[in-house]
Amino acid sequence: MTALKVSHVRMQNLMTEQVKTEAKPTRGKRELRMGTVVAKSGDKSIRVRFDYMVRHPKYGKYLKRRTTLSTHDGDNQASVGDMVEVMSCRRMSKTKCWVLRRIVRSA
Repeated sequence: MTALKVSHVRMQNLMTEQVKTEAKPTRGKRELRMGTVVAKSGDKSIRVRFDYMVRHPKYGKYLKRRTTLSTHDGDNQASVGDMVEVMSCRRMSKTKCWVLRRIVRSA
């Protein structure tokens, strides 16, 4: 009986040591996209459009598709027509979960 208690105590000590030495998990890689600013909607906000092509599953023709994302622009540095790079981030509002990373080309 005492041997079981001793081994149980050793297991608990080992488990607590593991918890103390484990490092905090790092964030996953954040998604980056490049698009064009189509609107300055309010203070510190822009709308960025991404165009892409999708192949039709049956006929094989390529179709144009687009996505428009609400993006946080903290310094109000982007203007309509700029080519920008945006990065995913935590949700800032109901529709805004992207942040402006840099301006690639000015309009």
